[in-house]
Amino acid sequence: MQLSARIRIARQRARLSQEALARQLGISRGAVANWECSVGALPATSRLEQLARITAVRFEWLATGRGGIGYEAAAEDVPAAEAEFVYDPAERRLLAAFRACDAQTRRMLLRLAETPLPEGRRSA
Repeated sequence: MQLSARIRIARQRARLSQEALARQLGISRGAVANWECSVGALPATSRLEQLARITAVRFEWLATGRGGIGYEAAAEDVPAAEAEFVYDPAERRLLAAFRACDAQTRRMLLRLAETPLPEGRRSA
C-alpha cells in the first residue's frame, strides 16, 4: 500500500476532512490533497510524525506500512510481511471476535465460513 493511501486512511479514520487536517498541521488543503495523490509530493518526516499524532495512528505504519495501524492493536501485531489491512468496520469486528475465541470455536467458525452456500443463496 502506498504512502498516499495510508495518509488518506489515517485522515479518514480520524474523521477529518483534508481542510481540517491541513489546519491542524498549519499547511494548505492542497498540500494534504497532494500527499493523498498517488503521484503527488511526499511529506517530510516531521510532517508524518505530526500527522501520526493528530490521527492517532502508529508512525511506523504510516511511514512504512509495517505493523498495526493503531495503538490498540500493538499487543497482537502481525509481521508486516503477513499483514492484511482491513478498513471495513464489520470485517474488523469479525476479526476481533475471531481472535478472542478459543481454538475449538475458531475451528468451528472456519468450517462454517468455508461451507459453500447453496447456488440460489449466494450474494453478488
